Amino acid sequence: MAEDGIPFRKRMAFSYGRAEAVAPLVRRIVCNNPSPFTFHGTNSYVVGEGEVAVIDPGPDDADHVEALTRAVAGETVTQVIVTHTHIDHSPACRAFARAVGAPVVGALPAPPGDGAPPIEAADPDFQPDIHLADGDSIAGPGWTLTALFTPGHMSNHHCLALAEGDILFSGDHVMGWNTTIVSPPDGNMGDYLRSLEACIARADALYLPGHGPPVDRPRPFVRAYLNHRRMREGQILRCLGDGLATVPELVARMYAHLPERMHWAAGRSVLAHLQHMAETGRIVPDGPPTEGARYGLP
Repeated sequence: MAEDGIPFRKRMAFSYGRAEAVAPLVRRIVCNNPSPFTFHGTNSYVVGEGEVAVIDPGPDDADHVEALTRAVAGETVTQVIVTHTHIDHSPACRAFARAVGAPVVGALPAPPGDGAPPIEAADPDFQPDIHLADGDSIAGPGWTLTALFTPGHMSNHHCLALAEGDILFSGDHVMGWNTTIVSPPDGNMGDYLRSLEACIARADALYLPGHGPPVDRPRPFVRAYLNHRRMREGQILRCLGDGLATVPELVARMYAHLPERMHWAAGRSVLAHLQHMAETGRIVPDGPPTEGARYGLP
């Protein structure tokens, strides 16, 4: 069903805790941590056969760690890879990596500025054994993963491209079931839009996201994602033209269709848009572009 021009895919056949093949060389295990932000739960992926990598082991959930360990029984896990360090993606890497004797591969978020609040929903204890950077390759028998740096949702977010099958593990950068929250200060809308453009320039045949079902025909899907963000910027300009000036005022009009309990999350993305639009000179805040500022047209 298309919403705001995005052909979301919300049907997903799965069973919690069970390894299920979703593509050649790829098995998915869904964690039982459903929420308005995780959909049915976090998708963990096993890549390869015999010697495997595990992507995004998920939250600190003993049952999910047990399910992952069971899924790779009799195999050798060579790497535990983390797309980004939100608490629904990385905390389980510590227990799981110990259980299977594998190193953890991932990146640290950008250091917060002086006086900046902690990164929302971040895993503060994450420490990779191997640091991941754009273009790094991780290989096993019959499979090769290459890191694609895609900051925006989080400053350390990486997608992972599986050459065998033209598959992109898209983490939370692109999801089939919903748009992605971009929450400052670690989330950055300018970075996010550039990362979407980097994905559009690719020729992947399938996305396997961190939540929700696979995304086939990903290039037009990501174009719709990008157009959605441009549409939001147009909405903001119209709201400012009508005299609305604060984040709560913008959210109340732009997200009237959402339950009020979701307005806080919507406000984080609105703030990210406002900051990006201020940086590019399209709007003017009355001071630093914070959640409490007032915004207007130049």
